[in-house]
Amino acid sequence: MAAADTPFFLDAGARGQRLCVHHAAAAPFAAAPRGQILLLPPFAEEMNKSRRMTALAARAFAAAGFEVLTLDLLGCGDSSGDFGDANWAHWQDDVRLAAAWLDIRALPRPDGGRPPLWLWGLRAGALLAPAVFDAVADRPLHLLLWQPVTAGKLQLQQFMRLRVAADLIGGQAKGAVQAMRDQLARGEPVEIAGYLLAPALAEGLDAAQLKPSPRVARVAWLELSPREDATLTPAASMALQAWQAQGAEVRAAVCQGPSFWAATEIEEAPRLIEASLAALRAEADFAAAPAEAIAA
Repeated sequence: MAAADTPFFLDAGARGQRLCVHHAAAAPFAAAPRGQILLLPPFAEEMNKSRRMTALAARAFAAAGFEVLTLDLLGCGDSSGDFGDANWAHWQDDVRLAAAWLDIRALPRPDGGRPPLWLWGLRAGALLAPAVFDAVADRPLHLLLWQPVTAGKLQLQQFMRLRVAADLIGGQAKGAVQAMRDQLARGEPVEIAGYLLAPALAEGLDAAQLKPSPRVARVAWLELSPREDATLTPAASMALQAWQAQGAEVRAAVCQGPSFWAATEIEEAPRLIEASLAALRAEADFAAAPAEAIAA
């Protein structure tokens, strides 16, 4: 592990501890980072498949002068609790706690302003961003979205299909999704692909949405495709138009690379990191430019 990568446990009070990794901004930005970045991790096994990519990206962001914090949510990775103990409100509390930790470290710049906070939402992690919108005030707030899921209902359906796929092998798939929903409605957890899904977590995820907010100044929306010439889906284009209507400056791209969060083997998508760095640097360079240069 690089010297700038510092793992530690963040105290979550009665709910135990959250494992975090702090990536300090590299020189010459160590004392005054160009911005802060908080990873909002994806759901269940997608996080385990993404760990290499998020680590590579966090180190690249830190090398470019950004301070980065990654964390394991309640019941995930090496944080306290089991997956079955978690609910959506717990995870919202976790990301607010991590954002508050970064906020304390966000010292004013020479011009008196504070560095921006980028919420780095990977897949369903994007759905946790609204929990931070009103928790961090008096500073710019931006989104760095990697293949974002903007409606939790879709993520929940996809997760349940893992159980359906397993039941297909055993010839018992008929009515499997409805049976799981009925079980959750009775207040009983459901086991899917080795994860015990609690009713409260399923209910919160099912209702979660990422909607445009005037609190967000910039949105970098990045997707992956195995094709070189891929373009944004119509749904993504419509979502970005809605963000623009709320006043956000939007930057979008489709990068060539594998869907690493769902791959059988651990995969890398270096072009996604390159596009992310371009978006981060564009904002930092704009913020650092003199007012007269921006006006020109």
